[in-house]
Amino acid sequence: WYPTLVTRLNILRIGSLLCFNISVPIQALLLEGLYLIIPSLSLSLSLSLSLSLSLSLSISPPASLSISPDRSQFFKLESVSLSCEVQGNSAGWRVKRYTVSGEGSDCGRKWGKQQGSSCIVSLISSDSGVYWCESGSGEHSNDVNITVPDGAVILESPVLPVTEGDSVTLRCRYQGTPSNLTADFYKDGSLIRTETTGEMTIPAVSKSDEGLYKCNNSEGESPESWMTVMTGENMRNLDIQIIWSFLTLLNGTK
Repeated sequence: WYPTLVTRLNILRIGSLLCFNISVPIQALLLEGLYLIIPSLSLSLSLSLSLSLSLSLSISPPASLSISPDRSQFFKLESVSLSCEVQGNSAGWRVKRYTVSGEGSDCGRKWGKQQGSSCIVSLISSDSGVYWCESGSGEHSNDVNITVPDGAVILESPVLPVTEGDSVTLRCRYQGTPSNLTADFYKDGSLIRTETTGEMTIPAVSKSDEGLYKCNNSEGESPESWMTVMTGENMRNLDIQIIWSFLTLLNGTK
């Protein structure tokens, strides 16, 4: 017979890696079979002649969508570049979208200009929607929301998640002149600050700063944009269950 050992672990995230140690019995140092039930993760592991088994798991997606300028709100006729950053060969990856009007298609068909794995778009209001990268086999990147309001005021805020401790600046921009009017900034519907420069800086963001932001000035009000804050606790305490069976054990256990 072959004994089965079930262990529950707390995992520490360091950047894009999950790192942890597992203590195993001395009898199990030499093993011929190892089975891990960890769906949809890329796994690398190393075993030394000690009482621990070290594993590192990479949970990076196969591709990510980046946007330049790095914000989610744009004035009409502003140009934006959407790029698919792919691990390995980027052939076959395209930028796709689904707009607020219910239209879904690839870049270069009815909208935008495809340049390699990037897409250049001169925006109008009907371009508001969700954008992502997709491979020919159906793999997906992260999603990015783009808003092109009819009004002349936008909120400049990071479109991608920010990391806890980062300095983040929100800008309330008017399309005319001057662009940096005195502005009120709101989070989750409540006024949090008034700035004469039209911009608000959070020196070190925390999880409590995550939320829905908007601004207004004498020329109007911006749409709302969500800001996501990633912390070490997002992946800490992630419990997974690892089950392995030992086909051969020392000391002739059978």
